[in-house]
Amino acid sequence: MSALETMMPPAEYVDVGDGVRLAYYQAGPHRGVPVVFCHGFPELAFSWRHQLKALGEAGRWAIAPDQRGYGLSSRPGPVEAYDIVHLTGDLVRLLDHLGIEKAVFCGHDWGGIVVWQMALRHPDRTAGVIGVNTPFNRRSPADPIEIMRKRLGEEMYIVHFQKPGEADAALAADVAKSMGFFLRRPALGAAAEPPSAGFATERKPGDPSAFPLVRILEAYDPAVDPRGTFLTEAEMAVFVDTFRRTGFTGGINWYRNFTRNWRLGEGLPDRIDVPSLMVMAELDAVLPPSAADGMEELIPDLEKALVRGSGHWTQQEKPAETSEIILGWLARRFPV
Repeated sequence: MSALETMMPPAEYVDVGDGVRLAYYQAGPHRGVPVVFCHGFPELAFSWRHQLKALGEAGRWAIAPDQRGYGLSSRPGPVEAYDIVHLTGDLVRLLDHLGIEKAVFCGHDWGGIVVWQMALRHPDRTAGVIGVNTPFNRRSPADPIEIMRKRLGEEMYIVHFQKPGEADAALAADVAKSMGFFLRRPALGAAAEPPSAGFATERKPGDPSAFPLVRILEAYDPAVDPRGTFLTEAEMAVFVDTFRRTGFTGGINWYRNFTRNWRLGEGLPDRIDVPSLMVMAELDAVLPPSAADGMEELIPDLEKALVRGSGHWTQQEKPAETSEIILGWLARRFPV
């Protein structure tokens, strides 16, 4: 049996419309306000295996879908099928399917963008929001891709992702190498380095692009990577085997909707009016704790928690700490 079969509940499925089917996993008794866990890139519902187990054992209803484009879920062809309207709509259809009126939505990385948008687009279905690493920000004053292009450079990974097929092929050329590059702990000594500014990085004229993922991956040699791992061989095999089967285009298509999502966001509120928790990772280079500065002005009912020693993959690098923070907040705000 694979780690997916031994560490996750059985996969279940829901049709969300337009021929798209989502796989999802659930744990715990069907009572109280459930928590829906939304993964990021390049991840899977499997990324929440520790939290599904912890919440289920604590008597909480926990649900984690493979979101569209990922894992056992459908991978529609059109880029527009991955915009924020579809991504949040999928979660509404999942609630409808399970007979749930409202849920707490917990998202990491891209999943964090989705769950904050749930509170804006579907407040009647959103009881609360938990952002893991990903903060909530006001809608940008201009097209975010153009802002990133000017600030971070043409080869910055989100900007580069806008080119059809290029990054998709680069990542899929050696999936084991790609996933081995992504899913690592921060380098030893990272805590002693100056903190990253993340997307707020300001390049000087003539500086190379920040976060040039494809170039970094081309030069990457796993044999000399000093960073530690947090996955067993069996756990890593789940990610590698899955992305070998699916490729990366579905997930990258989420990024190809940044401009479309920005346009679709015109007129939405710029504050969150549900109880919210922001979980920050001390050593995340792309989404550092400083990215969450000022969230209190936009979310009146906000708690923050810092996971020390964690890089970007917080719920997998520090599963016990992450689950404890989530369960503690749920106990205070949504007692069973």
